[in-house]
Amino acid sequence: MFDALSRIDISLLYAANHAHHPLLDALMLFVTDIKRTGILLLLVWIGLLWKGGARGRTVALLLVPLILLTDQLSSHVLKDLFGRARPCEVLEGVRAIDGCRHSASFPSSHAVNTFAAATLFTLFYRRWVPWVAFGLAAVVSYSRVYLGLHYPSDLLGGAAIGACCALAIVWGSRALAVLIRRGDDTR
Repeated sequence: MFDALSRIDISLLYAANHAHHPLLDALMLFVTDIKRTGILLLLVWIGLLWKGGARGRTVALLLVPLILLTDQLSSHVLKDLFGRARPCEVLEGVRAIDGCRHSASFPSSHAVNTFAAATLFTLFYRRWVPWVAFGLAAVVSYSRVYLGLHYPSDLLGGAAIGACCALAIVWGSRALAVLIRRGDDTR
């Protein structure tokens, strides 16, 4: 069964990686590069603090420990633990238009971070925000397969890990708030 899943993973990788167009190449390079998108993300974060009300400030403040947790967990714990080679390093014919990285492939840190943030936003904003947040997370994650840097299973694992981390951060913050309120009540 593992062999069948691995073949599906590789087939999906090749399908995404070989479906290229110059405009799509430019879009995927843009969405995957934090140096290019970081200023936009910073503006959203500042907007949450400034104009987001209590809910926006809560989300902005929870994003800080969430991204610290997810990025460190994926980049410095799980990648070392699993040590999966990137597809551009081990498979023939994989296009790596942005160059091949030589760090481990599983999980995709882009997927972990973006799906963690999307889950956090969804827990606090229920109307149209989940569509936008998960849509952006999906595009950023897809770019990693398109660019030949990850297998689709790296994205699925990363998405699940990110969502679990967001749930843990929200649960932990609510538990902490309850403890603080109880402490205030005893004074």
